[in-house]
Amino acid sequence: MEAPKPAAKYALSSYFSSRAPLSQSSSSASDDRKRKITDKNLPNALLQSPEFAQDSAMYRDLLQMERKLDWTMTRKRVEVHDALQRIIPATRTLRIFLSHTVSGQAWQQDGADSEAAKPNPETGENIPAWQLRIDGRMLELSSQRAKERNPARKFSTLIKHMIVELDRDTTLYPEGNIVEWIRGANQPQLDGFTIRRKGDAPVKIRIVIHLEQQPEQYKVQPELGNILGIKEDSRIGVIQALWNYIKQNNLQDKQDRRVIRADARLRSIFSGEQVYFQQLPEIVNRYLAQPEPIILHYTLNPAVAPPEKPAAWDVEVKVDDSNLKGRMQHVVMSMAQDSAKELTKLDEEIALHVQSLNNAHMKRAFLRAFADDPRGFIQTWLASQSRDLESVLGSGPSEGATVRQEDLKRSEFFRLPWVEEAVAIQEGMRLASKTGI
Repeated sequence: MEAPKPAAKYALSSYFSSRAPLSQSSSSASDDRKRKITDKNLPNALLQSPEFAQDSAMYRDLLQMERKLDWTMTRKRVEVHDALQRIIPATRTLRIFLSHTVSGQAWQQDGADSEAAKPNPETGENIPAWQLRIDGRMLELSSQRAKERNPARKFSTLIKHMIVELDRDTTLYPEGNIVEWIRGANQPQLDGFTIRRKGDAPVKIRIVIHLEQQPEQYKVQPELGNILGIKEDSRIGVIQALWNYIKQNNLQDKQDRRVIRADARLRSIFSGEQVYFQQLPEIVNRYLAQPEPIILHYTLNPAVAPPEKPAAWDVEVKVDDSNLKGRMQHVVMSMAQDSAKELTKLDEEIALHVQSLNNAHMKRAFLRAFADDPRGFIQTWLASQSRDLESVLGSGPSEGATVRQEDLKRSEFFRLPWVEEAVAIQEGMRLASKTGI
């Protein structure tokens, strides 16, 4: 007699378990929640059934669409994480302010007591002096909302090297006419710089500022800059501009795409008729130089009152776009925290529905098989259960004859879960017979 199909056996056990007491059903439901089933695939019996072919196809299309969407979102998330690790260049405006104050000047002492207004070299009081103040701040974007603004960067973080040159007689003022500041690793961040000197004569001041830009900018030599139409850019920007020129003029070899053919304008740059693609960065480096510094001129006259408002200059500087990075980071974090929980909950609900659908299909298959041949189905099921019980106990009417000979020839048969239990039962029965229990 042929054993019933596994689906029918499982459906039968599910059918009778569904009629268990309420407390037992609640415990089973709790166990299902702990397992967190994640399988969302429909059983093959449903997929192959003509009755559910249309619905199954729609569900498969939804799963395929979900996989594509998950792949796209994962790829975009990786791209965002990669972008956060790199510099995102943005052009911002740095406003530099120059101002000065004076002390102990003759025009400040008019009307004062002559004795009290005399300079005192020992204490330093009433000695004519002045101080120059150099400040700077990054201008905020007009379209940027207040809550999206990051703390303003200090002026010293935007300067790599600064030199202040004073035009005055060194025989009269031996304090030094050159003041230099070089950015170091552990220096404090400053909003501005102050230079103090003694004197009452007008001074012409020249300020040379080398900016700290991200990515680092370079001056392109005219030999290459005239061809590409750029005067200053980053190293990557210059290489990209050269590559765009090569593609626009079809200078790539048709056979070997690694070879770049030089036209009349690039022949002097390449120093030959052709170069390989991997040589382009080395060629570009030959025509890069340090960018021109920012040079400001300021005249300081202690004999007159300082202007009420400082002089200001606007300079464009390349910086890392922290605002864009902040928005990107916010999107990534919000998706990871909020959406991930909701998506996980929906996946678990779908998996539970699929499991319920699978159980319902097995019950339906059981009931249909039972309805077609009740007597034969019950006999087949009883015979199957009897065979399983005899296999577990290792005994039966024919002492193991219920096990098929072809199963005994395969080693996998003795690795089944029931083998260990059958051995334990048999050994227990053997020991019990010896002790006379």
